[in-house]
Amino acid sequence: MIFSRLTTLTTLVACFAAVTQASPVSSLERRADTSCTAAADGFASLNGGTTGGAGGIVVIVTTQADLVKFAKASGKHVIKVKGRISITPKGTEVEVTNDKTIIGIGASGEIYQGGFKLNGAENVIFRNLKIGNTYVEGDEEGKTQDWDGIQMDTASNVWIDHVLFEKGGDGLIDSRKDTNFLTVSNSVLQNHNKAFGIGWTENYAHLYNNYVVGAKSYGHYARGKTDMRMENVYFENSKNPITADSTAKLAISGNVYKSTTGTTAKDQGTVFNASSFYKYTLTPSNNVPSVVKAESGPKASICTS
Repeated sequence: MIFSRLTTLTTLVACFAAVTQASPVSSLERRADTSCTAAADGFASLNGGTTGGAGGIVVIVTTQADLVKFAKASGKHVIKVKGRISITPKGTEVEVTNDKTIIGIGASGEIYQGGFKLNGAENVIFRNLKIGNTYVEGDEEGKTQDWDGIQMDTASNVWIDHVLFEKGGDGLIDSRKDTNFLTVSNSVLQNHNKAFGIGWTENYAHLYNNYVVGAKSYGHYARGKTDMRMENVYFENSKNPITADSTAKLAISGNVYKSTTGTTAKDQGTVFNASSFYKYTLTPSNNVPSVVKAESGPKASICTS
């Protein structure tokens, strides 16, 4: 299980289950919606910021048909998910286009047996949701399909906040093909083998205030030419807490390793300075588990209506 209070990834220059029938949208209006909006931090706060659908059309969706319709619509939309939306066929990834906020109402908003995909999309926010349950029995490696929780290819300015991912068919979060200005915060990734993939890119990655527990394969992996700074990460009951390719750059400080085994990579290369891009606060290392567990995942107090 990985609890992520804040994980940010980017490059700052060019070179980082039932079928639900459709029904009328229960709310559709143009208005400000401050109760369901918030400001992104980390890398998603740069490059003009990540505001999603703020200031655009506000809708409440309860069906797959309406979710699909508004997620790919042109223009700014705040799409509020009310209750569980079961996705069919299982594993379908709903396409999301520019300037969208997809947010659960209270703690009950859920995308069940499906996920989302961004192909070149910009300025997208996912908040206060449960996403997953696309796992195929006996296929822990996800070799029979490519069903991700959120898949991003060449996306920009994306904020994933207060989301619980679990039991995915492939990756829970896949950031690929030079996706940048991405922040993942206050989120839980659990009950899965492939939690957070970063591929086909040369990324800056800043991972801090994270709680990694029960990792059966590895905790954090700096692959390829990733430029990674890792601070105050608490690893518990996990194998291979930190793995790094010889071509990666890695700087580690403030981590805690409790009942861990296997590989724990060391500093290598010259790593970027995160504080030169944005301000952030480190939680004292020994407090990370309690703080992260208290603050992560969907909350009833977020977007109450």
